[in-house]
Amino acid sequence: MNTRSAEAPPTAPELPPPPLALQARGLVKRYGSVTAINGADFDLRPAEVLAVIGDNGAGKSSLIKALAGAVVPDEGEIRMGGKPVRFRNTGDARAHGIETVYQDLAVIPALDIASNLYLGREIRRAGIMGSLFRRLDMPAMRAEAAKHLTELKIGITSVTQAVETLSGGQRQGVAVSRAAAFGRGVIILDEPTAALGVRESGQVIELIKSIRERGIPVVLISHDMPHVFEVADRIHVHRLGRRAAVVDPKVRTMPEVVALMTGAERPTDLEAAGGV
Repeated sequence: MNTRSAEAPPTAPELPPPPLALQARGLVKRYGSVTAINGADFDLRPAEVLAVIGDNGAGKSSLIKALAGAVVPDEGEIRMGGKPVRFRNTGDARAHGIETVYQDLAVIPALDIASNLYLGREIRRAGIMGSLFRRLDMPAMRAEAAKHLTELKIGITSVTQAVETLSGGQRQGVAVSRAAAFGRGVIILDEPTAALGVRESGQVIELIKSIRERGIPVVLISHDMPHVFEVADRIHVHRLGRRAAVVDPKVRTMPEVVALMTGAERPTDLEAAGGV
């Protein structure tokens, strides 16, 4: 009787991790003798909420502006989906699917919700009325606006309401909905709950979670540590113009993260390398 030695079943090859949604290496930005970005690195994974925190003057705003195309770095590289990109302005970043919502929201209060949602991207009517007379297709814009608001579970009854009639949280919802409607690559939110009350802040946090559920990665810049720990998958700690650490909010406590932000505590080697 012939016997064969038992052979271990072949193991499936490990699949490489998906490319990062947005990545930066060695970014530098100088304003005369002041270095705002000092060799900063950045990693945003697909479908995650990455919180960016840092003390005043840490350079996080300059970093975000570089990623959003508002600032052109003097040195370094930005990649999307593993491919190098170069943003000369915010239009270039938006063309790559990066949408940014700043604290001022950039909404026009006198216009209705649908007009604000399609601000700068208006849908024109078909045929000569749109091409020659530049008439807008308001029914299509209102239908699409209502669809976006419903998908993100924003409780607004009519898209024909003027934005000036909305609460602060609802206005934030309109601005974020506009970003989610067109930002297929990355959505950057700059202090989205800074001027809101407790209830409205909670609505914005739920909105961020809805965006993540749709598979769109979110960069959240915030000083509100409870909100950061509630919604963030990872926390990017920025200090002295560069990334000091990336931490897991399920592993680190809030006081520990604040200590890392101020320099009172040192990160682990893995956190310092951004590998968590």
